[in-house]
Amino acid sequence: MSDVVEKTLTALPSLLSFDSQPGSAKLSSTSKLGNLIRGITELTSKHEEEKLIQRELISIKEQVSSPNTTMRQMKELMVRAIYCEMLGYEASFSYIHAIKLAQQGTVLEKRVGYLAVSLFLNESHELLLLLVNTVLKDLQSTNLIEVCMALTVVSQIFPKDMIPAILPLVEEKLNHPKEIIRRKAVLALYKFYLIAPNQVQHIHNKFRKALCDKDPGVMTASLHIYLQMIQENPEGYKDLTPSFVTILKQVVGGKLPMDFNYHSVPAPWLQIQLLRILSLLGKNDQSSSEIMYEVLDESLRRAEMNHNITYAILYECVKCIYTIYPKSDLLEKAAKCIGNFVLSPKINLKYLGLRALTYVVQQDPKLALQHQMTIIECLDHSDLIIKRETLELLFRITNGQNVTVIVEKMLDFLRISKDDHTTIDLVGKVAELAEKYAPDSEWFIETMNTVFSLGGDKMQADIPNNFLKLLAEGFDSVEEDRKLRLFAVDSYVSLLRGEPGKLPQCFLQVISWVLGEYSHLKTDLEPATVLRLLASLLDMKSSSSETKSWVFMAMTKLCEGGADVSVVQEVCEAYSSSLDTVLRQRAQELQYLSQDSELRAKVLPRGAGLEPVEVDSSLSFLDAFVSEALAAGAAPYKPPHQRQEELARAKAPSLEPYGLSLPISMSSCSIADRQSPTLLSMSSGLSGDSTDLSHKGGSTTLKLEGVKRVWGRDGYLAQKETAEEAAQVEVPSPLRSPSRQGEGDSSHTHTPTPTPECEQEKQQLASSLFVGLASQSSVCLMGKSDAPPQRFRKKDKGRSTPSSTCEQVSDSLSSPPSTVDNSLCDNLLDSSVTSKLIASSPEETSGLPQGHTSTVNGTCDPETDFTDIDIKGNPPDLIGDSLAVAADSASPEEPDKPKDWCLASHLPAELCGRPHSEIIILCTTQSVDLSACHVQKEDSLEFVVFITNSSDSAIQQTLLRVDSEHLEVCDMCDSHLEEVGGHSLAVYQYSLTVKRPDVHVELSGTLSFHSPVEMPQEVQFSYKLPLTSFIRPLTVSTEEYGTMWLAFANDTKQNLKLIHRDGEEALAATLNVLKKKLQLHVVEIIGMEGIVACRLLQDQPCLMHCRVHAGALAVWLRSPIPDLPDCLMYHCQRALH
Repeated sequence: MSDVVEKTLTALPSLLSFDSQPGSAKLSSTSKLGNLIRGITELTSKHEEEKLIQRELISIKEQVSSPNTTMRQMKELMVRAIYCEMLGYEASFSYIHAIKLAQQGTVLEKRVGYLAVSLFLNESHELLLLLVNTVLKDLQSTNLIEVCMALTVVSQIFPKDMIPAILPLVEEKLNHPKEIIRRKAVLALYKFYLIAPNQVQHIHNKFRKALCDKDPGVMTASLHIYLQMIQENPEGYKDLTPSFVTILKQVVGGKLPMDFNYHSVPAPWLQIQLLRILSLLGKNDQSSSEIMYEVLDESLRRAEMNHNITYAILYECVKCIYTIYPKSDLLEKAAKCIGNFVLSPKINLKYLGLRALTYVVQQDPKLALQHQMTIIECLDHSDLIIKRETLELLFRITNGQNVTVIVEKMLDFLRISKDDHTTIDLVGKVAELAEKYAPDSEWFIETMNTVFSLGGDKMQADIPNNFLKLLAEGFDSVEEDRKLRLFAVDSYVSLLRGEPGKLPQCFLQVISWVLGEYSHLKTDLEPATVLRLLASLLDMKSSSSETKSWVFMAMTKLCEGGADVSVVQEVCEAYSSSLDTVLRQRAQELQYLSQDSELRAKVLPRGAGLEPVEVDSSLSFLDAFVSEALAAGAAPYKPPHQRQEELARAKAPSLEPYGLSLPISMSSCSIADRQSPTLLSMSSGLSGDSTDLSHKGGSTTLKLEGVKRVWGRDGYLAQKETAEEAAQVEVPSPLRSPSRQGEGDSSHTHTPTPTPECEQEKQQLASSLFVGLASQSSVCLMGKSDAPPQRFRKKDKGRSTPSSTCEQVSDSLSSPPSTVDNSLCDNLLDSSVTSKLIASSPEETSGLPQGHTSTVNGTCDPETDFTDIDIKGNPPDLIGDSLAVAADSASPEEPDKPKDWCLASHLPAELCGRPHSEIIILCTTQSVDLSACHVQKEDSLEFVVFITNSSDSAIQQTLLRVDSEHLEVCDMCDSHLEEVGGHSLAVYQYSLTVKRPDVHVELSGTLSFHSPVEMPQEVQFSYKLPLTSFIRPLTVSTEEYGTMWLAFANDTKQNLKLIHRDGEEALAATLNVLKKKLQLHVVEIIGMEGIVACRLLQDQPCLMHCRVHAGALAVWLRSPIPDLPDCLMYHCQRALH
């Protein structure tokens, strides 16, 4: 890699050389660019620089406009314009000339033109359209340099609307004989996936082919795409785990060419990328993790602690080990590595160790105890970054016993911090800890007062909002509520009697609201006194208009006549003629309501903050008005983003020639964008997402016949190189030996010898900070479930305490492993190693160790539809081995009967006989198993949870809470039971409807209970559902369909694959597949077009118009719900894949 950099730096001056001699190695002394650079370096002020650059720009503008300027001169002018733009001066006149240079020049001139275009223009620039034809021509060129330049500019600045025009040509380059072209094509497709993932869905198999490319550079480029896709859907790529492990083994073993080495480390960035991918694939998946153990151990042993890049590899390796399914000996080695980092005298390594410790402390809290004195020393470190990362670590280990000490340390750091980002971050953390772990009301109010004072107006708006909401909602005890509010009133009155001018505006607003709501609770505090204190805020010059509005509202709540009238009258007179209309209105309201106590009691009743406010977010009361307006010819409402997109499309030339074209018979038709598809074809609107129509790949396996085998046991066979195995040594400590301590660099810090008094003080601080970490049964960490009852607990909903989530990750309904593994490994590894990797059978990896109480890996398959699920009481098929463990707890009388079949008999009576998903285990404890399934009804989706008590004693105070940001969850039964008897079962039922559409929706919940033999417990779980579970057929006539189509504003278009079956038309076969898998209603098929309707629970319609054209199915989806068309299009693609 260093050789490549050296060659690049050597060749760079020749690009800027405008000497008559080609290949000159330095900038010509007579070139105008050289004169410009020298002239700027000799200047002494910014003003002189501006004058010089303006003269230069005028000169460049005159020359580029001259018809006598040659292309060689134009190249020099573009480089000078680039230099001026890089200094911050606009040279927009040169943009069009840069495009011309890229279109008309020689190879070197085109290169400068493309460089200028990529620096001058952004993705939304209107001149970019002029470059489309040039890029298309260069992509088809036989000159490799021109193809490389075109692919580079495509991956840099091409917007999503232009992708259909060039996508087929970029796809073709994946099969180019030159590896540099294939690599750049993969990177271009990676950019396409980032900005428009739906448009590259059909070429995922080609990504797999790039992964097993014979060139390691192409394979490395494909990892960027896979990392992104696996982050979004790790379940879909579990079958590639052996392939990624195989690649990492070869990289760690030094099998790649030496060009990929960096400071003698084999392909370090490739190793980091692969470790991140493996951590995603192995999370909570025992079978996948077992494949990785050997290569992770090898990576730890081979990474020598002698360079920064190896430290980065070790850091990613440690994160991967603590993310995947745990293995004890690997955890020990990773913990040792973390200890070496934390104890290192180098600041960079110490910071890396703290980052790693922060990441793993939730899985292994006792690891922090081993380094508690080092953490204490880091709190007083001179480097602010080290101190900030130490506070982040303390935040992760906070519990109810050490919260006061940790919050005090955070507030001390806030008082000296000058960085806005750090202040905002720490203020949010302190507020979160204070609300969750506050030991008493006084401490909570004092802490929040400090937060508001130090955070100022830079803090997030939700912090004061959550604080006021907490005060208004109260907690379990009425007496506690009263004490909290009284202490807040006392505190704020004292602050207003002091120096309120020093308080931030958001704090003054909080004070105003609290005094307006709760100052009446303090009987010895006269309302007139509070009014005078609030009126003093209006007189401060520093008070903003918004703060004064809050003050006016508080005064309006407090005014009751009598002694208050004089204060109110003065304020109203002062602001009744204010130039600020809001303040003038508030003053008028205050004056009027202060004179009418009965009206004020109705408008601003005390305690109104506790009453829920019903808001009709859909504005349904306007439905009649909208219907009349539409009938009178008004245009349907379009959201702002859609109006902007249509306006941009109207201004830009159509890209239709590069997509689907109109048939000759329809070429003269003028088709309006809003025309009903039941009357005319809509093919003119489908060019936005054209697909590669020549792609017919229906199989997921790769055909590799004739591909030369270049990776084998001896490494890269094309070069006949064999790499010696590196000596296998244990990971050495980053601490230097005594003989080398004198070689420390500037990053080393000198630690003075601690005195006995200082050492004793640190020991006391450590005992306060790390209390509770030794015994995890009674104390839990920030981000973990909190078993002990907290003092602050809201009335109407439980604490949103993130617990150790029992996630469901493995696909219990997945098909057997694909043969793609073998195909991918053919090019990467010889047969002996391949057979070793794929030898482990499902029976060897599915079982859990005896006595293990962790979660069974299982989830509702997001891609599974109800056509594959058991119906009307038929026993479900056991696909795979994920139910082997679940069956262990079935009744002893029926040992062969699967557990989900036993639980299915306990479904509520109204759900018996309805189609339901497989019953899966969400999480387990020593005494309780939590299982769930979902049942399909016509108007809802029912979520059923089974709580099985397998112990001899009853569990008491059982409380189950279920929530989702995407779904409306309705509890169909009481979620609170007094007890669940020993060896008995409790069933909970929830009705689900979609609140906000997404491709997959997720439920999260908590179960808390008390057991006589155990401490109070709380476990969390999650349950993932595909949006298709909520799709129902929508039965409408063709006329009703046409009317609804015109009224819907949100749409999306895409070309999908056609299904071909013997004895059936392709369109009918395709729609039948969609009807079966997605529960759609086919309204009518008219020739080569079809119209389909469906609805999303509850009653959220979506219409589909599809048309067969050029071997593809052009689909147009339209709905009144913004995100629904895109989500449904995704599932249509999956159904037809």
